[in-house]
Amino acid sequence: MEFVGVVETVGRVLEAAGVAIIAVGAVVATLRFLSAWRAGATPHTTYRTYRTGVAQAILLGLEFLVAGDIIRSVVIEPTFTSVGVLAIIVLIRTFLSLELTLEIEGRWPWQREEDRGDG
Repeated sequence: MEFVGVVETVGRVLEAAGVAIIAVGAVVATLRFLSAWRAGATPHTTYRTYRTGVAQAILLGLEFLVAGDIIRSVVIEPTFTSVGVLAIIVLIRTFLSLELTLEIEGRWPWQREEDRGDG
């Protein structure tokens, strides 16, 4: 197999891993939610834990998807259009990652733990 084929395969494997991480993470978070709900946990705590679990799965999956996109962009002949599309995809996924980090941790990624504001 030539280099282009190997890089294309690696990119697709990373993208598939990202999709699998999101799907499995959502299922695991749902199972934990149902278990906590049946155990009688408070609705607010159960819901918050569920959202955090799903957000963590999406965040990790997005990292793999971006890595796959970047690696696969090496394979194609870079044109202004293909680089522009990749830039837009990375921008959208980066925005989602920032928002999910804020949702999970309650702070921006560049803030230290002690800088977190409550309001």
